[in-house]
Amino acid sequence: MNHPLDKNIQQVLYTKEQLQQRIAELGKQISADYGDEEIVAICVLKGATPFCADLMRHITSPLVIDFMAASTYGGTSSSSGVVRFQKDIEEDVCGRNVLFIEDIIDSGLTLRYLTDHVRLRHPKSLKICCLMDKTVKRKTDLYADYVGFNLGDHFIVGYGFDYEESYRNMDYIGVMKPEAIHS
Repeated sequence: MNHPLDKNIQQVLYTKEQLQQRIAELGKQISADYGDEEIVAICVLKGATPFCADLMRHITSPLVIDFMAASTYGGTSSSSGVVRFQKDIEEDVCGRNVLFIEDIIDSGLTLRYLTDHVRLRHPKSLKICCLMDKTVKRKTDLYADYVGFNLGDHFIVGYGFDYEESYRNMDYIGVMKPEAIHS
């Protein structure tokens, strides 16, 4: 830890090495499942960007990438429950394998909204890969096909996860000190 914001971290949950090892395992599993079939990977912006970049390097199946963005947070530390659509994909996914790459499934509302939107375009298959699965806060029946880590009821930052748009560039995932979170 040698980031200026490290002082606001209560606990490191996953080190850079732990993250990279698990991401390599996920890439191997996804490659085995898809084989030589092409994947349209949809990176959910902004938080999943580091995870997606690292995961792509471990997937050996043919792959194209696109991006979607929506939010239910609005600059706070908890989901508002209201989904705000921000960016749609450009790839035609009809008849193609779609793999959503998401940083965290929390309430599940945002990803449910995005996956329902893409299902209307008739993909051949649709699967979800998330780095963090926070089932304790789930408000839908949405679950990931590939999960990096299960997460308790922590507010995390680092490796794409932010607080007020900061902390995304840390190479580890940590729990913020409660006194560092402004309500």
